[in-house]
Amino acid sequence: MNALYFYLFLIVIHPYLAMWWKSFERLGYASWKAMIPGLNYFYVFKAGAKKPWWSLLMLFPGVHIIMWMAANVSYIRRFGYFSIADTAQGIFFPYLILWKIANNTQVAAIPETNWANPKDVNIRANGDHLVLFLSLPIIGHAVAMVLSFRSTKIGKKSKFKEWGDSILFALVAASIIRTYVFEPFQIPTGSMEKTLLVGDFLFVNKLAYGPKVPVTPLSFPLVHNTIPWINVRSYSTIETCTYTRLPGFGKVNRNDVVVFNFPSGDTAIYDPRVPDGLMGHDYHGQLINEGFYYFRTTPNNELNAQNQTLYDNYAKQYNPTGAALTPELKAKIDSATKVGIDDMAFRFFVRDVEYWKDVARTEMAMSKVNHDQMGNPINHYGLIYRPVDKRENYIKRCVAVPGDRVEIKSSILYVNGKAVKQFLNQNMRYDFVDGKTIPQGKLAAYNLFAAENDFCYEDGIYKGLFLTQRLYQKLKKIYPKTLELHLQKQYSDDKNAVPTGFQLFENLSCFPKDPKVNNTITDFQKFTVPKKGTTVALNADNIAWYRRIITAYEGHTLRETDNAIYIDGKKVKSYTFAMNYYWMMGDNRYNSADSRIWGFVPEDHIVGKASIVWFSKGSQGIRTERIFKSIG
Repeated sequence: MNALYFYLFLIVIHPYLAMWWKSFERLGYASWKAMIPGLNYFYVFKAGAKKPWWSLLMLFPGVHIIMWMAANVSYIRRFGYFSIADTAQGIFFPYLILWKIANNTQVAAIPETNWANPKDVNIRANGDHLVLFLSLPIIGHAVAMVLSFRSTKIGKKSKFKEWGDSILFALVAASIIRTYVFEPFQIPTGSMEKTLLVGDFLFVNKLAYGPKVPVTPLSFPLVHNTIPWINVRSYSTIETCTYTRLPGFGKVNRNDVVVFNFPSGDTAIYDPRVPDGLMGHDYHGQLINEGFYYFRTTPNNELNAQNQTLYDNYAKQYNPTGAALTPELKAKIDSATKVGIDDMAFRFFVRDVEYWKDVARTEMAMSKVNHDQMGNPINHYGLIYRPVDKRENYIKRCVAVPGDRVEIKSSILYVNGKAVKQFLNQNMRYDFVDGKTIPQGKLAAYNLFAAENDFCYEDGIYKGLFLTQRLYQKLKKIYPKTLELHLQKQYSDDKNAVPTGFQLFENLSCFPKDPKVNNTITDFQKFTVPKKGTTVALNADNIAWYRRIITAYEGHTLRETDNAIYIDGKKVKSYTFAMNYYWMMGDNRYNSADSRIWGFVPEDHIVGKASIVWFSKGSQGIRTERIFKSIG
């Protein structure tokens, strides 16, 4: 349900259902004041909690429902309803009590609680216990018991009332600050090394670009998408908001370090046993791998027929006389056939990749199993959908903004035709040349610090180093012609190249995950970052770049045929973007799942600007030199 209807209910309809105009006069207010939306809550909070300004907190999505509950509880208590059952009704469904108050003129407003009178204190004790429990289950009572060393003095609120009020308001205040001002964030992976390190704790400035109004405002305070320990969803989709961003101090600029909701996280494989409850964030990449597993394990008559045909062809080629096969000749034919059939298998898979993705999607949802690279089954808890604001938080550097023309050649990033200089702490991969190597111990001897994750291994073999430009230049002087930049060149650079089946399959690993588009992490075809209001022509050659924008981000249906493209059932030749998009890349270029893997980041996914490291802890302890370090 859209949040507009929730606000319509809470602000306009609820006061009439509560029939406040019938009871306002017993509180000393004119009945007409109960009829004016907004003003009525001002007087309700004034009468109940003695804090009329709390009515302003009703404006904040995500806090409004808590303040509504507080308004109802404080209101019915002014008419003598204090028990645990009354308090529970006031919180969750206040209308029975409000009806009694409105229609029974004998129910009079009572004086405020006299905290010096034990009777007044005791009558509300159980209700105060419930409020404290709901504010901070169990822990709230432990805090009240442990930290309230003194017994409650005469005339003072009970410790459970004090802590209940304090914790409730602290949660409200923290929720507002976390949602609209700044939010703490911890670096979980090494994709931004050496700019940001695993174990860095950041403040994310949400005012920099303007805070987003929560899409799912009904959410457990101070957690993201899963309540810790009990591993249940922390939010409800009963109430939802459309994308709205409040005014900020600026816009996303090139080279900003940005926190955003993971754009490929709309669907995820859920497993509370692993970090963040997700078995790998890139569900769409896993879907391809899982589809390939089902392709490999499903009998394929077409492939079997090709296998025999290939064997016969190679037998004629290598044994044209038809003489008896020697073991050596048979091995040669078998080897050539295997190479040919492997290539054919990849071609068959990419030809039918959408079918096999559908098979994998259905199987993962029903059987709750996916498979590792060796084909071993991994049990999980099924597939989940997450709204935009509840997708995992990622942090990368924005290297291109809407309208920018981008290309990557030999690991050099070009924006609008100009090469982008490497950032001070940008990490690149350098491989050893012609069997040469640099002993790991030598790095320390030359005062060149190398952390454990700076060494590059493939299949357990020491292949090279991950280095900043500064460290690479130092090593180059000591070990000339020993290291070279690691590259994954495009076969499409050669216009006469005919891609192998495996190369077509490899195309599915990089955005836009289309077998016809040849991109690698070091070489990317030239493209333009979509800009709001810009119209592009659509055709079979470029539709792959825009499929996810049209469907997942801007909510349309898309159908492609050999001769035409249909959006929302209408044949189209162009498309106009409804949002701005950004291109994000990690500073640790060879160890970063970023836009090269999952594509553009929509503006409604932008959370805020990473501003400062307020704490940092690594395997060797606290990194004091990084505390309160600004992020550039």
